[in-house]
Amino acid sequence: MNIEPAIANQSAPSHHDNGRSDDGAAASDRVESISFSIGDEQYGVDIMAVREIKGWSEITHLPKQPDYVRGVLNLRGVMVPIIDLRCRFGQGKTEATALHIVIVVQVEARLIGLLADRVLDILSFEASQVQAVPQIARSSRVDFLSGLVTIDGTMIALVDLPNLLAEQFNMQDAAEPEPAASAKAKT
Repeated sequence: MNIEPAIANQSAPSHHDNGRSDDGAAASDRVESISFSIGDEQYGVDIMAVREIKGWSEITHLPKQPDYVRGVLNLRGVMVPIIDLRCRFGQGKTEATALHIVIVVQVEARLIGLLADRVLDILSFEASQVQAVPQIARSSRVDFLSGLVTIDGTMIALVDLPNLLAEQFNMQDAAEPEPAASAKAKT
């Protein structure tokens, strides 16, 4: 998958930078996201939150977790909870195979894995292109979105990571002992 080198070196210019002016003024108004799919729908997450993209591998299941928390993955000594986005969005549980991917994102000081069908592209667009999610469509699934953007005729729903994970964090904070939290901060 050729997206991983681009993520590892986020400061490298990409082919999506063509709209920027030489003085850099437009650069501050640009948003870069990693797009991915769940079924036929496309979503995006802020590229600055993405730490790694890896193929699906077996995980350790934990008892008494919400359905959308698939378990944890040991990522170089750090236990990373895996969130099934299809399930979180109310579309049923993902039957994960070797073709599925996990997008590891950082939200505040925590690493979280997002299970999705596949990574599509690195997108770059003007912040002004992002449209609000229509109020008429407000539901638990839509509350996880920060906006909508249309690129090349395709609508992409932008995931609001803190909102997506707020309930899971609250539950984890209540159950996680303090020493484990400080050990994570050191890694």
